[in-house]
Amino acid sequence: MEDEEKIKKALLKKALGYNADEVIEEYSFDEEGQIKLSKKKVTKKHYSPDISAMKVLFEKYYKTYEEQILEMSDEQLILEKQRLEKLLKEENNGDI
Repeated sequence: MEDEEKIKKALLKKALGYNADEVIEEYSFDEEGQIKLSKKKVTKKHYSPDISAMKVLFEKYYKTYEEQILEMSDEQLILEKQRLEKLLKEENNGDI
């Protein structure tokens, strides 16, 4: 996965909120002096949606329709016009 895509996915996760396991492990020494896991506690933790992450996500990755139109070439604008006309025809049963 591309780094940019990883960042977008992480921002989306943080923006929407998520659940995760929180693991706390305690170690002790056994009779032979070896380190041994003596206690392990796993709890479910909920991370609430983050407004700052939402803001960054929308500013960086989601453009308004107007912003998309302003960036289109003449050819892309013609194709978009045709797409919209087709949608209108379908919605109005051919009456434009």
